[in-house]
Amino acid sequence: MLATLAAMPAAVPAISLLKGQTAPPAGPVSHLKPGLVAYSYRSALMAKKMTYEDVIHMASDWGLAGVDTTVYWFPDTTPHYLANLRKVAFKAGIQLYNVGARIQLAQPTKERQDAQVAEIKKWVDVADALGASHVRVFGGPIPKGSTQEEAIGWAVEVLKRGAEYSGEKGITLGVEDDGGLSATAPPTIAIAKGADSPWAGINADSGNLPKNGYEEFATLLPYATSIHFKTQVSDPDGKKLPADWPRLLAMIAKSGYRGFVGLEYESNNPDEIPGLCAKLRDLTAKATA
Repeated sequence: MLATLAAMPAAVPAISLLKGQTAPPAGPVSHLKPGLVAYSYRSALMAKKMTYEDVIHMASDWGLAGVDTTVYWFPDTTPHYLANLRKVAFKAGIQLYNVGARIQLAQPTKERQDAQVAEIKKWVDVADALGASHVRVFGGPIPKGSTQEEAIGWAVEVLKRGAEYSGEKGITLGVEDDGGLSATAPPTIAIAKGADSPWAGINADSGNLPKNGYEEFATLLPYATSIHFKTQVSDPDGKKLPADWPRLLAMIAKSGYRGFVGLEYESNNPDEIPGLCAKLRDLTAKATA
């Protein structure tokens, strides 16, 4: 028996192919998925001229992989509505990957902190019903008369408690860099790191940073759990310039992030959105480290 084993080849192929199976493509492969943030159609959703089902079907028609639901204009959150939306997405081949809720983490009193934790739990349950694995939240304004350091401490407390609940359901919370306490990268990172949880990270938005957009965005990437693209990025002086998506995608791929990159359109000409989605779809397919 030992002699038989010794006679066997020392090297074994790393991949064993089944009959009819082909080897994986050679070279680097993109692990980024293009998505559409429902907020891009905020005016139509708010006016009820468009439904979330419409957004799902458009994303599917444009070859995207997922939708960030931005739940502000959900008609309701009943089990029936959520189950139907999940079914529509499944039949369209779309992942409802993110729930964007108006959570404001920085609250100075226990009562207000408890209220925000309750909101997190509510929207985590909604995400769970939709099959989404991510909920994005916000730092919120710095309470009047408080320092940034105090506000970060309060935000950390709420995020930590929320992550304890979301983690039980396999759902990650991402703090978005978007005004107020989390307007810039350093406090946003401080909040995510302070929570000290595998279920807490950053919803990194390349277009929200007020200055040094590319440099600050790069510092967010080690903590990124979801990503938004906009059509503009700020320069060192705070001027908004057209975003260099290939540059951003190269940074993302190099960082090791794998997951969704969603278009969040904020201008006033929604006719531009299909073309931007096609561009994002094609660029993410080519983005490799």
